[in-house]
Amino acid sequence: MALYCAISNEVPEIPVVSPSSGAVFERRIIEKYIIENGVDPICGKELSVEDLIEIKTPPIVKPKPPSATSIPATLKSMQDEWDALMLHTFTQRQQLQTARQELSHALYQHDAACRVIARLTKEVTAAREALATLKPQAGIVAPQPTHAAEAAAGPGGAVAIGMSAEVVSRLQERATALTQERKRRGRTVPEGLVTPEQIRSFLTLASHPGLHSASVPGILALDINPSDHSRILTGGNDRNATVFNKDTEQVVAILKGHTKKVTRVIYHPDEDTVITASPDHTIRVWNVPTSQTTVLLRSHDGPVTGLSLHPTGDYVLSTSTDQHWAFSDIRTGALLTKVSDSSGVSLTTAQFHPDGLIFGTGTENSQVKIWDLKEQSNVANFPGHVGPVTSISFSENGYYLATAAEDSCVKLWDLRKLKNFKTIQLEEGYAIKELCFDGSGTYLGVAGTDVRVYLCRQWQELKVFNEHTASATGLRFGHHAHYLASTSMDRTLKIYGIESQSCSTMGRLV
Repeated sequence: MALYCAISNEVPEIPVVSPSSGAVFERRIIEKYIIENGVDPICGKELSVEDLIEIKTPPIVKPKPPSATSIPATLKSMQDEWDALMLHTFTQRQQLQTARQELSHALYQHDAACRVIARLTKEVTAAREALATLKPQAGIVAPQPTHAAEAAAGPGGAVAIGMSAEVVSRLQERATALTQERKRRGRTVPEGLVTPEQIRSFLTLASHPGLHSASVPGILALDINPSDHSRILTGGNDRNATVFNKDTEQVVAILKGHTKKVTRVIYHPDEDTVITASPDHTIRVWNVPTSQTTVLLRSHDGPVTGLSLHPTGDYVLSTSTDQHWAFSDIRTGALLTKVSDSSGVSLTTAQFHPDGLIFGTGTENSQVKIWDLKEQSNVANFPGHVGPVTSISFSENGYYLATAAEDSCVKLWDLRKLKNFKTIQLEEGYAIKELCFDGSGTYLGVAGTDVRVYLCRQWQELKVFNEHTASATGLRFGHHAHYLASTSMDRTLKIYGIESQSCSTMGRLV
């Protein structure tokens, strides 16, 4: 059996074996390698020339060297070059193998690091969202216990005590004053009202995703303080209502108390008070500075679906799936009257007429009904929709009513002639969640699949906002329509305004 050198792959003249690896080498080649590296070239263990074991083999018979001295010298030189080449090639093979192993290990570490970074980034994002929701903000007052208000409300539905002559007189006086004021204004457009051209140039000024919990996403209701248009009220899927100052970008108060989501919110026009409603069958009146429930109304036996504040600021109208509408005193918590809808279906929404003597309700079976508050009777019906009515809104002058249902259209009704004079048909499948006239009755906003603004009388579409990534649920105009606010199931509150207002706020977009 022939022996071959592990380095040169040739039959060695003087074979030796390494005790470390057991490999066979040519003595002169391995001695050179050991002198340069001091290790076994196969296993990498320390090795000295003395450790090599010579193998006894029959001598190799070589042809007699030529007598010419120049040729052997040439061959010796070529042999030396060949030996050096073999050593270099072997070393290169070892280095290549080592580099491949190191590269494989580095790629594995890189892949593992990328996965860790992705997980940590996700955790940091969730932590930031939670921190934005929970961290103490300037002006927040911790919610105080509301056991007294809840105990006073009792465990069951309230009993109507009836509307006294004094209450009816107050309603009539307020309606008369509002009617006279509106006649005095006539059709004059308020000074400073944003023009249709400016509405068309509205941009997204700010987007706020941290007002409600990220664990139960979705903002369901929206209102703006009529006396301080920097304060915005939202109701969320997280069972909380939040008061937010858009100018300072600070949460003013977080109102905790409802046991289910908050679906309706109202900011009192004259006081730092808000009113919220929920499917937990209750209506809560809150004092914003203390974040405390001052009055707890249990006017219904089912989820509250509609909420509207009377122009006096003392009474609230509510509707429910219990097929009743209720009229309650927010000062005393008394239920003044509760009336059943004769159609025997759930009521879905409600809003007072600007004068406060009549109001509208929407029903599960597509009906829009007008009621006389003093007589507590149904005085007009507006059929024509398909599907449950989702929103109704009276214009500021009290002449028009806008209604929407699950049929992707907005119907405009003339309350003087009791007829539908205009229908705005939207795209098939468009889900309308809320309608809202601005304070002057010049513009109509639509919130749903997107956010849209229409010019009243011409009923011309002025602007469409597609910034929300989910269905828009609420819409309100700021003072003189200088800005527009919308909320969505994507958990954001977005503020829109004219381009000149966006210079200092575009950098805050989220």
